[in-house]
Amino acid sequence: MTPQLDLATLFDAIAEAIPERDALVWRGRRWTFAEVSRRVRALSRVLHDHGLGRTGEPGDPWESNHDHLALYLHNSQAYLEGLVGAHRARVAPFNVNYRYVGDELEYLFADARPKAILYHATYAPTLAQVLPNLAVRPLLIQVADDSGNALLPGALDYEEALAAASDEPLPVTSSGDDLHILYTGGTTGMPKGVLWRIADLVDGPLGLRRRDGSRYDSVQEAVEAAVARTTAKVLVLPPMMHGSGTWVSLGGWLGGATVLLPDVVERLDIEGVVDILDKEGASRMPVIGDAFARPLVAELERTGRELPKLRQIVNSGAAINPVTKARLAELLPHVRLIDIVGSSESGFQITRLGGADAPFLPTPGTAVLSEDRTRRLEPGEDELGWLAKGGSIPLGYLGDPKKTAATFVKIGDYRCVIPGDRARLRSDGFVEMHGRDSMTINTGGEKVFAEEVEAVVRAIPGVAEALVLGRPSERWGNEIVAVVRLAGELSDEALKDACAAHLARYKIPKSFVRTDDALRLPNGKADYAAARALIQ
Repeated sequence: MTPQLDLATLFDAIAEAIPERDALVWRGRRWTFAEVSRRVRALSRVLHDHGLGRTGEPGDPWESNHDHLALYLHNSQAYLEGLVGAHRARVAPFNVNYRYVGDELEYLFADARPKAILYHATYAPTLAQVLPNLAVRPLLIQVADDSGNALLPGALDYEEALAAASDEPLPVTSSGDDLHILYTGGTTGMPKGVLWRIADLVDGPLGLRRRDGSRYDSVQEAVEAAVARTTAKVLVLPPMMHGSGTWVSLGGWLGGATVLLPDVVERLDIEGVVDILDKEGASRMPVIGDAFARPLVAELERTGRELPKLRQIVNSGAAINPVTKARLAELLPHVRLIDIVGSSESGFQITRLGGADAPFLPTPGTAVLSEDRTRRLEPGEDELGWLAKGGSIPLGYLGDPKKTAATFVKIGDYRCVIPGDRARLRSDGFVEMHGRDSMTINTGGEKVFAEEVEAVVRAIPGVAEALVLGRPSERWGNEIVAVVRLAGELSDEALKDACAAHLARYKIPKSFVRTDDALRLPNGKADYAAARALIQ
C-alpha cells in the first residue's frame, strides 16, 4: 500500500539528509535546511505549548478536526516556516489575503475561526479593528517588518518566541490525514475554505512523485530524490496567500530545491527579479499571466540577459498574450514555457507546452464529464462537458455541506471535483478548453465563453490587455463588451474586423471600452470588478 506522506515528516527527513544545502535565500540572507528546521521546530513548540493542535478524529468532509493558524503575511521566511511549523504541531494553517480590509477580514476570520494568527506588523492596524469582533481572541504572533508598528496588546514577538521555545520533541506526530486549508480568492462568491488532507496535497499540487508520474514507495525514496537534485532552485513570484505560490514553494522544498524570494514582495520589481534569476541561477519560475510576462520580456530586451540556467517558466492563474509568449520563447529559447489550468479545489488539471494554439494535456485523474454530470465522456465525443479531477483532491468546503455536495461528486467509483470549467475531450486525448461556466454570457440565445473571446482580443496587435463581460441589453438580453487597454491606435471597426477572422459573428464584442488603467490585480489575476465598473 502506498504510504500517506505528510509535509512535516518529509521536511524533517529532507533537512536531516541535506542540512547544509540552502533552503531559502531572501534579502541577502541564506538559511540552510538545518537552520529552517530548527526554527520550524521552535514555532511548532510555541503553538503546542499554547494549547493548539488536532482536536479529534476525522468527521464529515466539511468538518475540521484541528485548531487553525491564520497566515496573514506577505511572501517571507515566516510564511514558509508557518506552513511547516503548523503541520508539525498538527495545526491546520490557512491563507489570508493581506489586501482585505476590515469587513472582508472579519468575514474570513468568522468563517475560519483561527486559534492563532501569525502576521506581519504592517497589518497590525487592520487586525486591531477586527479582533474585538471575534468570538474567541486568538494567540497573536507578530513578525517585525519595516513598518515599525508596535506589538498589539498581548501579542508575541515572532523572533523572541522562537528563541525562547523549548527544544524538546513534541509529544505529537503529524499524519497524512491532517488538514491544510486553502481559501479561494472569492472570484465566484465569498471565499471558501477548501479542506485538503496534507497527504493529498503532497501527492497532488506539491508534485511529490517520480519523473514518470508514479508515487514514491516510502519517505526514504522521496528523500533520496531530493538529495539528488543538487542544482534545483525555484524563484517564487506569486503571493503565497494563493495556492500557486504556496504549492510551488513547498513543492520546491520537498524536492530538495532552494527557494528564492525577490527582495521586494509587495509588488513586482522586475529588475530585481531578473537580477536574482541571473545571479542565483534559478532553474524554475512560476508566473501569473501578462502581469508578470510582459515586464519580463521588456526587461530581457533592455538588458540582453540570457538566463542560461533557467529551465522552466510555469504560468497559471491568467493567460499570456500569444504575442508576448512568442517573444518570450525567442528571448529564452532554452526555456520550456508551460501553461497550467487548475484551481484551489482541483490542484493542477491540464497542462500545455508551446504556443497559445497548442492543446492541453490532462494530468492523471482528469476527465471530462457529460453535461448532466452522470458519466465520463470518451475521447472524440462532441458534447461540451465539465472538466473534472479525481485522485488526490480535497475533502470539501469548511462548514458548507451543501456546496461540498454540489462540487465534490461520485460517478461510480470515480470521486471527483468539478470546479466549473467547460471543456471537450478530443479524439487524440487532449482537452479543448472553453472557459469557466460562471463567465458564460447568454446573448441572443447563444452561450459565449468570455475567456474564448478574451483570448482572441488579447492576440490582436496593439492590444495590451483585454477583459470581456456581459452587459444587459434590451435587444440581446446580454451583449458582449470588451474592456481594452491599448498600446496603439485601433478603432472599434479595426478591432471587430480582427475578431471576425477567429470568432462567429455573435461572439464579436458589440462595443469596446477603452481604459488607461491596468486590468489586472497585483497578483496578476483579472480585475473583473474594475472592468465591470467601466461598462455600467
